[in-house]
Amino acid sequence: MPSERYEKGMKKFKEIHGPVAKATVDSLKDVAPELGQWVTEFAFGDIYSRPGLDLKTRQLLTIASLTTLGSAPLQLKSHIKGALNVGCTQKEIVEALLQMAVYAGFPASMNALYVAREVFAEKNKRLKK
Repeated sequence: MPSERYEKGMKKFKEIHGPVAKATVDSLKDVAPELGQWVTEFAFGDIYSRPGLDLKTRQLLTIASLTTLGSAPLQLKSHIKGALNVGCTQKEIVEALLQMAVYAGFPASMNALYVAREVFAEKNKRLKK
C-alpha cells in the first residue's frame, strides 16, 4: 500500500511529467524499485511540493542544474518536457540554457541547447498532427 508521502509525490510527478512519471517508476521495478519510491517521495513529494517556488521556477532551476552536470541528457530532456508541461516557454528555457554558458561553460550550454532543440522539434511535430 503506497504511503501518503508517495501518493503526494506521484501526484506532483504526474503534474509535471504526465504519464512518464509512472513509466519512470515502473522502469526501475525490476532493478531498483526503491529508487523509484525515493524519487517519488523525496524529490516530488517533499521538494517539488513545497511552497515558495512555483513549478515553472523549479523546472528552470532543475534544467540549469542538469546542464551544469553535463552528464544527464535523458533527465535534462525529461525536465525540459516537464518545463513545457508546467507553462515554461521555449524562449524561457533557451534563456536559462544560455545563462548556463557563463557558469557551466559553452560545451555544457550547447549540449543542453541541442537537447532542447530535439524536445522542441518533437513538440512542434505533435502539434502539427
